[in-house]
Amino acid sequence: MSTVVDQEGNNKQQTVAVIGAGIIGINCALELQSLGYQVTLLDKEGIGLGCSKANAGHFATEQVFPLAEFSLLWKMPKLLFDPLGPVALSAKHFIKAIPWFMQFFNNMRPTLRNKNKKALQALNKNAIHHYTALLKAAEAEHLISLDGSLLVFETNDRTKVELMYQHYLAAGIAVKLLDKRQTLELEPNLSNNINYSLYFTDVAHTIDPLALSKTLAEFAMCKGMTFQQTAVTSVTQTQSGVTVEIDEQHLHVDHCVIACGAWSKKLLNGLNYHLPIEAERGYSLSLPTSAAASALLSRPIASAERRFIITPMGKTLRLAGTVEYAGLNAPANYKRAEMLKGNAAYILKRLPENEEKQEAWMGCRPSLPDSLPVICQAPNHDKIFFALGHQHLGLTQGAITGKLIGQLVTGHLPEINIEPFCISRFN
Repeated sequence: MSTVVDQEGNNKQQTVAVIGAGIIGINCALELQSLGYQVTLLDKEGIGLGCSKANAGHFATEQVFPLAEFSLLWKMPKLLFDPLGPVALSAKHFIKAIPWFMQFFNNMRPTLRNKNKKALQALNKNAIHHYTALLKAAEAEHLISLDGSLLVFETNDRTKVELMYQHYLAAGIAVKLLDKRQTLELEPNLSNNINYSLYFTDVAHTIDPLALSKTLAEFAMCKGMTFQQTAVTSVTQTQSGVTVEIDEQHLHVDHCVIACGAWSKKLLNGLNYHLPIEAERGYSLSLPTSAAASALLSRPIASAERRFIITPMGKTLRLAGTVEYAGLNAPANYKRAEMLKGNAAYILKRLPENEEKQEAWMGCRPSLPDSLPVICQAPNHDKIFFALGHQHLGLTQGAITGKLIGQLVTGHLPEINIEPFCISRFN
């Protein structure tokens, strides 16, 4: 048990508030509770009900390349101003987004991009291993499937596919290049439009991202963690610890972890930290199946040309993807979810047909311009820690982030170099 000596000379269990009950906050809370802290998990919505609820469910450890890529520069105008394209920018949000995009463009520089890639490689390397250990301990191994994933290509240009294949190989990713016959043998329901694929053998997916979040939170509660559904308005470090203001009340704890994703900016501003974070909105469309979705697909299928992903989940096929920059509070444009079904018709021979029960969803990814999360002890507040900004890889990096936060709070050397993830890079 992690204890401190109080003013009366008695041993007292150390307390931690974790703000944000998405997959990142849940993993941080579980790790700290397991290390002997008394953890209170706080969220204004509920456990796993934000961006962790209906995402693609893909543990995408192959995604080690930062999104800021120089080849995008000339494509951006066309991509951004097509309201139903794979990337869209709301006209109302355009001016507000300019500073973020300027930093994004700056991170296209080869030296910065290579540095950021190495940081992602280190973070992703053992990300799935940390999950499998957690789920085994929670007796929930059925929630993760280790069957890899496919990136499929409609192009006939083998040279183009081989270049991407070599790109992944050079980054240390376990991948195989499959031709049309090999691809269809692996996934017979893929359309004849598919000519090649890259088979990532070491990645995984979950059959239910929301169930995964709730299961890990329940596991933490079994260990003694408590959860409060409440809004947090401010965080202040004092001589004796940290004060968290909730619903006009004050929660006093020894340590605090801020892990509320795209909603973190206000709390960090109150602590005088600059966080250039964008709510990069992603959409999904869940299609119920009459039988197990595994009869249609065995693993996630991402489309290289159409920039979306299809994941089999229980009795559902989930179509997910697209990027929309419109801020936190703009109404969802569910046409962006509906278009995913049209794209899926080019990828699969057969889709589920029960349109009445299909469910559209939108979630705000917390994206930073260098594609790296913030995982660190606050530079000017030794009792406050940050775990946020995981963009497309929140699910993937949840367990490893929890492990790193546990190591930071206990004062142990983190298992990887976390210098690239410090918020000081923006301040």
